Amino acid sequence: PQYGLVFDAGSTHTALYIYQWPADKENGTGIVSQVEACTVFGPGISSYADDPAGAGDSLKHCLDKAMKIVPAEQQRETPTYLGATAGMRLLREQNSTKAEQVLAEVSKAIGKYPVDFRGARILTGNEEGSFGWITVNYLLETLVKFSFAEKWEHPQDNEVLGALDLGGASTQITFQPGVTIEEKNTSAFFRLYGTDYALYTHSYLCYGQTQALKMLLAALHQGSPSSPQISNPCYPEGYQENITTADLYNSPCVRAPSTPSSAQVLTVMGTGDPTACSTAIQKLFNFTCGANRTCGFNGVYQPPVRGQFFAFAGFYYTFHFLNLTSQQSLSNVNSTVQAFCKKKWTELVETFPQPKGHLHEYCSMAIYILTLLLDGYKFNEHTWSSIHFSRQAANTDIGWTLGFMLNFTNMIPTEALEHVKGHQPSLWAGAVSFIVLAIVAGLVSIFL
Repeated sequence: PQYGLVFDAGSTHTALYIYQWPADKENGTGIVSQVEACTVFGPGISSYADDPAGAGDSLKHCLDKAMKIVPAEQQRETPTYLGATAGMRLLREQNSTKAEQVLAEVSKAIGKYPVDFRGARILTGNEEGSFGWITVNYLLETLVKFSFAEKWEHPQDNEVLGALDLGGASTQITFQPGVTIEEKNTSAFFRLYGTDYALYTHSYLCYGQTQALKMLLAALHQGSPSSPQISNPCYPEGYQENITTADLYNSPCVRAPSTPSSAQVLTVMGTGDPTACSTAIQKLFNFTCGANRTCGFNGVYQPPVRGQFFAFAGFYYTFHFLNLTSQQSLSNVNSTVQAFCKKKWTELVETFPQPKGHLHEYCSMAIYILTLLLDGYKFNEHTWSSIHFSRQAANTDIGWTLGFMLNFTNMIPTEALEHVKGHQPSLWAGAVSFIVLAIVAGLVSIFL
């Protein structure tokens, strides 16, 4: 088997995915498998803006692990990539020099290992969405599949799934619409297995979970900027935490008030009011569209959603925690979220005694996801059942990394596979017989 390594350098954490495929079938389908996923210790690489070398050092644990999995004689032939997403896109907006220094240090760290390192780069939002779409459809064999008749067959277009991705700093929607895409900057074109795919894709920077909740907190603070206390209806009643204005306004996604005091400590107090929470979250979006125009939100063009969708990453993790990943009805989902959001902090701690981590944020994340999907992406009670919340397909994590590697190692051929598939044995036998007879006839004619 051959191996490939891809680092997913997200805004909140980095993970290394190790893939494997048979060397003699690399143009097949459904044959790339995930061997291992290693989570890098510490925050995302964009957090190392003031310590670039630390970003490189953080990768060593997972690289060492990979070197124990990939046979030594194959390591130098193992394509290795690092793709950075919205966290680094934000850092590049803030300080492009620091972003380049971080990329240089992670490249230096990976370059010390005996692998075929092919570079570290910041993905565009459209690339992130498109590669996630390729991953989903490759794993679920909706692009091409090997039939019982031992032929490569193309499923119908309506079997292709859409992809919904939610990270820490951005969210992506990608699908094949039933209409012509009106704006080129929201389109992506691929020729995969001899079939052309025109995709709608868009990435909303700042609308990933972490940044959206930061925007929410900043909006609540600016509602009463002179007060040292922030009442947050999305946090459970009885929960309390302190945050400095410097931490609250340290992102380009959050507009600082005219005279922020970086040293000010704010006390955030939960009030556990899901209705008020929903109202506050809706204010983060602009849902109005121009005349005769369909859009998602903030004026971005989007055709109506169509077909089945896989929702992964943050969509899955929040709904999995709330036991909402088994195709529940929208009314059931709403009632479950409402009931959870009304629980007091003491009750939540007793019910979920494991390390608390993000426990106080699950209500706000769930309401944010519902707002994003229903009001933002325009799903409704009829199309809700087309969304499948999942972390894996075919025992492989869903995300952009597999699609990225398949694309850049050219393991998805542009032409249909039957064009290069061998002929039937009877045809080979006839061809060989003809060649042998021709050679014999030629020799006889020369002899005569």
